[in-house]
Amino acid sequence: KMWHELAKAAGIKIISEVMQVSQIAAMHDHVDIFQVGARNTQNFNLLDELGKVDKAVMIKRGISGTIEELLYSAEYVFAAGNEKLLLCERGIRTYERASRNTMDINAIPILKEKTHFPVIADPSHGIGLREFVEPVALASVMAGADGIIYETHQKPEEAASDGQQTLDFEESSRLIHRARKTVELLNDF
Repeated sequence: KMWHELAKAAGIKIISEVMQVSQIAAMHDHVDIFQVGARNTQNFNLLDELGKVDKAVMIKRGISGTIEELLYSAEYVFAAGNEKLLLCERGIRTYERASRNTMDINAIPILKEKTHFPVIADPSHGIGLREFVEPVALASVMAGADGIIYETHQKPEEAASDGQQTLDFEESSRLIHRARKTVELLNDF
């Protein structure tokens, strides 16, 4: 509730993860977008209830989920009446050990072809390593992502969680600048 008041005063929109049906009502007036995290993409009771709210819902792809399964999750929300959906590619678990997850850049244009919903990329979770968040984010923009989300903190090493994949403010500013330049480049084609 305090974050909502501060964000509202600053003109910032809030997206926050909802993990169970009982949280929806308490969160409703304090968030702009409900996020369904990777672990809840098959929580069909939650998806069904989110289909009844008048707020946007962003569904992250499950850690081992297929593109088709992500679309089925979106269908649950859509079928219950909520057409304000965003789909998020956040990396999947593979056999690769060089990074936390494998960012499935392929999923972005495939999702855009199969649906009219905006596709968001989450390179922080997709790669899990700070030094690679920017190039993966830019690759996501080039692949057609409608937006990117990533983690940032003044001192990533002091972040409450996921500091290893969190950009500091300077890195964040550089990423925003380069992402805008990438979009301009794409618009020139």
